[in-house]
Amino acid sequence: MDRRSYRERDAGLIRLAIPNKGRIAGPVNELLERSGLRLIEGGERRLVTRTHDPNVEILFARPIDIPEYVASGVADLGITGRDMVMERGSAVEEVLDLEIGRATLVVAVPEESGIEAVADLDGARVATEFPSITRSFFADRGITVTIVTVGGACEATPHLGIADAIVDLSSSGTTLRTNHLRVVEEIFTSTTILVANPAALTARRGKIGELTLAIESVISAKGQCYLMMNVHRGALADVREVLPGLSGPTVMDVASDENLVAVHAVVKEDRVYQLINQLKQAGAKDILVMPIERIIR
Repeated sequence: MDRRSYRERDAGLIRLAIPNKGRIAGPVNELLERSGLRLIEGGERRLVTRTHDPNVEILFARPIDIPEYVASGVADLGITGRDMVMERGSAVEEVLDLEIGRATLVVAVPEESGIEAVADLDGARVATEFPSITRSFFADRGITVTIVTVGGACEATPHLGIADAIVDLSSSGTTLRTNHLRVVEEIFTSTTILVANPAALTARRGKIGELTLAIESVISAKGQCYLMMNVHRGALADVREVLPGLSGPTVMDVASDENLVAVHAVVKEDRVYQLINQLKQAGAKDILVMPIERIIR
């Protein structure tokens, strides 16, 4: 791996570290592709690859290592979970919440356990993949626990007699229920974030801003679609009443018919099913529904 810091690399080159595997690796790759940052080279064994932007290269790394790679300057930017940044305690700056990979770090115990609150865990053994966060959480509450650090399958440790409780991420609660565990307390909710090396953020603000804007535009468009329709002027007020939008609908004259106006609006995708019928009844016609790839505010 090229371990040169941002100071030693080409002044115009941005290196972005992303997960090489794990639950957020797929969504992160999809987000970058939709942002226009397509990879030229790929493969599971490749550590660094070029992109269609000659000034951006990708470093594949373990999510837990990404915060330190960014803090040390091996990478200028990194995408990983907020939980990983907090666990490592790395000196990085959060640039953007990517709003994917949402999960909650929880304290959980076996369903049959008599433990009802975290205070009941005083003197207990707690298994986790997040020893630093867990240690701080219990220390802040004056609770003494023995931390059992595990690398995976945390939810199995209470049933194996390794621990009395766990601190682990839960996205839907299904894994906890499957393993007959119940949540005692939620610690915090984590999402996937874009972080930057503080010095690189200053030295390469222009290029980092360009990359951030491309990603943010895709996030803004998520769950939105574009409606276009023709409306008789007499029905425009009724259509306006029905139609939501980011800043209200846009109304334009139709050159071929002075009695018609074209109405355009950005709406939430989950509203379209009901809106189409409501708009039709209000007097709209020739309704088109189109997907949106990006929204730049």
